Amino acid sequence: MKKDCIFCKITKGESPAEFIYKNDDFIVFRDIKPSAPIHLLIVPIFSDHHIDSINHLKEEDEKMIGKLFLLANCIAREQGLDKSGYKLLFNVGRGGGQIIDHLHLHLLGGFK
Repeated sequence: MKKDCIFCKITKGESPAEFIYKNDDFIVFRDIKPSAPIHLLIVPIFSDHHIDSINHLKEEDEKMIGKLFLLANCIAREQGLDKSGYKLLFNVGRGGGQIIDHLHLHLLGGFK
């Protein structure tokens, strides 16, 4: 964990968020500046090493990434988005729109 990372602070309960889901590996919460009617962030909880973005993944992160996508599928179903459709988005680096240096997946849906 990085002590100055807002997502690390949220995972530790040191900063507020509107949680949708939480387990030992991930948290899911509403984006405070939504780009869609439903805009959720799926965030890994790092205990042994911090991953800033997709650019920083290693082979040992393969299982975590698989779990991340399976969780996204589950949350999309729970939010009723599996029938209407949704987007999954990673922003990578400042040029790709990434603001927080903590790996996270955007789940966007609810479009009419």
